[in-house]
Amino acid sequence: MSAPTAPPPSDVALDGVDLTDPRRHAEEDLGPLFARLRARAPLAWHAAPPGARRGFWVVSRHEDAVDVLRDTAAFSSARGNMLTTLLGDGDSAGNRMLVVSDPPRHTELRTELRKAFTPRALAEIGEGIRRTARRVVREAVERGAAGEPVDMADDIAARIPLSAICDLLGVPEQDRAFILRQTSVALGSHEPVPATLQARLAQAEILMFFSKLARKRGSGPALDVISLLARAEIGTRRLSEDELVLNCYSLILGGDETTRLSMTGGAHVLAHHPEQWHALRDGATGVGGAVEEILRWTSPLLHAGRTATRDVELHGRTIAAGDVVSVWLKSANRDERAFTAPESFDAGRASNRHLTFAHGPHFCLGAHLARIELAALLEELCEQVAEIEPAGPPSPVYSAFVSGPAHLPVVLRPRARRPAAP
Repeated sequence: MSAPTAPPPSDVALDGVDLTDPRRHAEEDLGPLFARLRARAPLAWHAAPPGARRGFWVVSRHEDAVDVLRDTAAFSSARGNMLTTLLGDGDSAGNRMLVVSDPPRHTELRTELRKAFTPRALAEIGEGIRRTARRVVREAVERGAAGEPVDMADDIAARIPLSAICDLLGVPEQDRAFILRQTSVALGSHEPVPATLQARLAQAEILMFFSKLARKRGSGPALDVISLLARAEIGTRRLSEDELVLNCYSLILGGDETTRLSMTGGAHVLAHHPEQWHALRDGATGVGGAVEEILRWTSPLLHAGRTATRDVELHGRTIAAGDVVSVWLKSANRDERAFTAPESFDAGRASNRHLTFAHGPHFCLGAHLARIELAALLEELCEQVAEIEPAGPPSPVYSAFVSGPAHLPVVLRPRARRPAAP
């Protein structure tokens, strides 16, 4: 597919902002820009950024995002789902990795992988998550009792989802710190200058790791995801080693980094809204509702990319076959048409149709797992922590794909022990 021969001019509402620039997302508040797009240019044309061969469409409203994400016939994922790949040569894993495949291949892969993500299958994993959350919060609170800060990202949030997804994949304990380092580098940088080479090297390291692990695991009776995929028959054949490794890679990236960013961002907003924290801590606000609001508020996945397979009319404009379309989930989650007071954090929000896990056939496979992880963290914070005190400014992730604090220093003041029930 090729770019349109006569692309429209870049929309004035974009005000010259390059949405592929990681600095913009890390160092600026783009909320006013997306509000302007939702109001004046809900389907906006973004000119080709520096180094790219084509421009792309920007979808900013919640309703339009839902329509694009659920229509896999008109909007394909097979060329990729990130602007960095879609504006280049496309994703080499197309139709081999779940997140960059279309039906029927996507449906077949998802059916097999879903076996590892049912509530029943995750019950034992959930117990491990709660034990990990209890331990890491207790360690942080012990330091907080002496006024010593911890890094919410590294000391707490990084350890919970990593443990869970590695349990699912059967990653040995001694290799988990390595996986955490590589996933963080692969999706975003902690430095303003994009580390493109380092990101590619990190991706290669993860792929090689899972290739070796898959060969060791073979098709034995183990119940982890790697063994499940090794035994699975998709259509009329088993997955190749490349397909198996790519899907493990996808699960690690999706299941670790985004949940960690939501947890860290959630702690940040609760620290700066003590009235919301106190309502949650004291039981006036439910943990389930707080989880959903944190997911909406943090929106760790900035955008989802698609390629139009045919001409589509939207808001009086024509998306041509072959055009790249970017759905901005962070903007959709702040849409005034879908949420009451979307710019206010409300842990008790009654209606919360956020798109943090996307929508339609590509709705996040690990959504239930992410909710278990966030709930476990909040429950332990409520049980053990009196106050979440900021101990310095957060440092951001530099990425145009994921968003959130890379580091967040806080002091967790211990809560007085509750008297035993009579």
